Amino acid sequence: MTTALAVTSARLEADDVISIVLADPAGRVLPDWRPGAHLELALPSGLLRQYSLCGSPENRTEYRIAVLREANGRGGSRELHDTGLVGKTLKVNGPRNHFELVPSSRYLFIAGGIGITPILAMVRSLGSSVPWSLHYGGRTRSSMAFTDELCRIGGARVALSPQDEDGLLDVDAIVGGADESTAIYCCGPAPLLEAVREACARLARGASLHIERFTASPAGSKVPAANGENTTVAVELRRSGVTVQAGPERSILDAIREIVPEAPYSCTEGYCGSCEVRVIEGVPDHRDEILTAEEREGGRTMFPCVSRALSERLVLDI
Repeated sequence: MTTALAVTSARLEADDVISIVLADPAGRVLPDWRPGAHLELALPSGLLRQYSLCGSPENRTEYRIAVLREANGRGGSRELHDTGLVGKTLKVNGPRNHFELVPSSRYLFIAGGIGITPILAMVRSLGSSVPWSLHYGGRTRSSMAFTDELCRIGGARVALSPQDEDGLLDVDAIVGGADESTAIYCCGPAPLLEAVREACARLARGASLHIERFTASPAGSKVPAANGENTTVAVELRRSGVTVQAGPERSILDAIREIVPEAPYSCTEGYCGSCEVRVIEGVPDHRDEILTAEEREGGRTMFPCVSRALSERLVLDI
């Protein structure tokens, strides 16, 4: 769903981190969302970028996101930091959610840097209803956003660990007490995600791990191609009434956008979820970093920026 929302405020939350609040210009109620959801913003330059919602789902009058200025990023964060956005209107897609908070007996949250944004909405929604704890690491205390808000919500359940004071998060110790009753949620830089994934793999009793990435995995850690190679696939775009060919050197997303140039996309690396499309017929070869094993097995949706097909033909709802 695409809407035009006005930027009502921009506020410094930590070193190089701003929060941005968006609302309907006419004061209409916004679509609802659940913790873990994100928005896709069309920036004034034309760039598309995704940001996790970190406000309260109960507040249907505004959305809040937070943005870290990334000096070596692709330009979206610098644009949001440096452009006077308050009072301007942006096109917004969503909310969408590929990081759902599933029901569990207990929760363990691990966040690094700006990865606190989806976690903040999660712990707020839980309150004291179920046992949970949060370990939040950052470079320095002043670089860690929303610390006061988190401590008001969770008190002693929130452990803050600035790296210059405490060193890196002791992931093995944090994860070591988790068992099959624990849902572990982790969001942050790639080295933290890999450390948590490896620590969970060493657990004698399997906890469920849920990860959200802001960048693609390091080389070699992505889901491998099931058929070992790219082959030509015929892709029928059912709503468009056109069939296109995606050859070995051409992504299915590129083939789609040749016919439907407005088809959404952003990262082109299989981690953001912007290009998700429903599969009507055929068997996808999933290569994204989003879908669960059960969702892959079901084959009802795919991300054509990286995924291909195990069948000679795919029929997509586009």
